[in-house]
Amino acid sequence: MKLIHLLLIFSFVLTAFSGCVSERGGTGVYDNQTETLSYQGEQLTPIAQQRNNAIKGTQYIDRESYRLQVDGLVENPRNFTYEEITELPQTSKVVDLNCVEGWSFTAKWTGVKIDEIFEEVGAMENATTVIFYSADGYSTSLDKDYLLENDIILAYKLNDVTLPPERGFPLQLVAEDKYGYKWAKWIIRIELSDSPYRGYWEERGYNNIANVGGPAFERRG
Repeated sequence: MKLIHLLLIFSFVLTAFSGCVSERGGTGVYDNQTETLSYQGEQLTPIAQQRNNAIKGTQYIDRESYRLQVDGLVENPRNFTYEEITELPQTSKVVDLNCVEGWSFTAKWTGVKIDEIFEEVGAMENATTVIFYSADGYSTSLDKDYLLENDIILAYKLNDVTLPPERGFPLQLVAEDKYGYKWAKWIIRIELSDSPYRGYWEERGYNNIANVGGPAFERRG
């Protein structure tokens, strides 16, 4: 009995101090929150096993002072609080993130459709490009039509866990069927434009279309 008690205590201590423990089955624990590991019949990759890239390391953004600036070709430029974003209609999707380095993972993403944001600010019809700016100086862009036709979302939850700082809190773009460098994290500004735009990695030769399975780099003559 003493051995069993010692094993139970050891297990509890390990869980408390690790901060992220994933269990086989439908749920796990990450950062003291219940993490969903299966959804609609699909197995999800535990957050602790998801690979991650960033140009300047993890950014830590204060929830209370955070504002999402949306401007450019919109009728009503606006700064959204975190609460205003999370109060908009919510949607969830299981989407694979595929990196050009060859790795990928599957996760449940929960957030708000970009279209909901566009409706709030009155996106103009002549806007063709949407530019996403991140707290670390990163940026990337996508066609407005792609975002609307695919119901692309800005995620604030990952596997039902509040988006951790290392994953992009408060918002990560879920760019379905695009390589990971289009999945902007720590988004602080969205600009609508009528001109093409090349972001951080695109300026360094990465393909601005970034379709998964397509070429990672562009040819420049």
